[in-house]
Amino acid sequence: MGGEDARLRAVVALAQAMAAAHTPRGSWRAAALGACKALGGTFAALSVWERGGGRLRVLVNAGERGEGEEEFPEDETYPVHRFPEITEFLHERWAAGGEPDAWVETADGPVDGASGGGAPGRGYCHQRVVALRRRGRGSCVVAPIVLHGRAWGELYVARPVGEPVFGRADADFATVLAAVVAAGISQAERLEEVRRLAFTDPLTGLANRRAVDVRLDEAVERHRVDGVVVSLVVCDVNGLKRVNDTHGHAVGDRLLERFGSVLSRCGAMLPGALAARLGGDEFCLLAVGPETDEVVRVAAELCERAAGLELGDGVACGIASTGDPIGPVISARRLFRLADAAQYRAKAARSTGPVVAGRDGEVLRLADAPPRSPHERRHLRGSNR
Repeated sequence: MGGEDARLRAVVALAQAMAAAHTPRGSWRAAALGACKALGGTFAALSVWERGGGRLRVLVNAGERGEGEEEFPEDETYPVHRFPEITEFLHERWAAGGEPDAWVETADGPVDGASGGGAPGRGYCHQRVVALRRRGRGSCVVAPIVLHGRAWGELYVARPVGEPVFGRADADFATVLAAVVAAGISQAERLEEVRRLAFTDPLTGLANRRAVDVRLDEAVERHRVDGVVVSLVVCDVNGLKRVNDTHGHAVGDRLLERFGSVLSRCGAMLPGALAARLGGDEFCLLAVGPETDEVVRVAAELCERAAGLELGDGVACGIASTGDPIGPVISARRLFRLADAAQYRAKAARSTGPVVAGRDGEVLRLADAPPRSPHERRHLRGSNR
């Protein structure tokens, strides 16, 4: 009973650790560490089967890593044809209605009664044996992870040379742990999708206002601490109401989608820039790091490309950057007000290019003055922040 109680506690601890993770990486790490501890191993890895590329990609290496093993490797992959148990043996077992059992391998080869399905040598993989010897590990247990009825990847736990090798009971327990990990991964994927939708504009696929608020707050803090240049480009698509009234909202939506693509393409010219739709006909580009002149150059190209879109009338574009003399920027609200004022100035002047706060005295006056009419609505954008 003592051993069963310990394993039950280990299962609960694994599930709780994965549920408490806030990121996919955190979830992967919790899965590997939890399984490693539960099985009495010293090293564990979690890998995903990338069918399109025909490869097994390592997501995380946890525990006592060997030389060259990174915790979150950028590109540690293995051709799937080197692991026939993934593409052939396991898949055939599931198709026949069986369960994806775990198996054990040692530096000396397969273990009788501990390989897949209890048949000696059934799960043997020469590549894994070579890897065990190279890393100084004596044995490993490999448990396939099944998600939504399909092979997702595998959980791998190892012990060093000199430690007791894994047995059939360990393989059976690893199968249970893999099922718990699969449930945790499924939950993490659902949460990640919810987060993605919460920060994405459904029409254009760009970031939304919520995403901009979060990123801009972080950027302004970096500026305050490290002096990094933060630039905000705000623009309106001109003529959207006319397009909607004349051709219908479906055509208006296509215009917004087209401009969103142009914005994304231009934003890619600024490393790490965030392209977003704020709502309606309002869009923005947030750049952290590039010099102001570079942002202005890209914004000018954005205006030029937008002017060439069918049906639209170009954009009104305003820029506010901490790289220009705009006074202290200690909050996201201040930068938004300045960029809005510059955009408002561009629209009023029917400018075909961007208006830049700090290079137009009227913009600073407009940003710091109270609104005179409802038409100056964006002048106070972010006043609740």
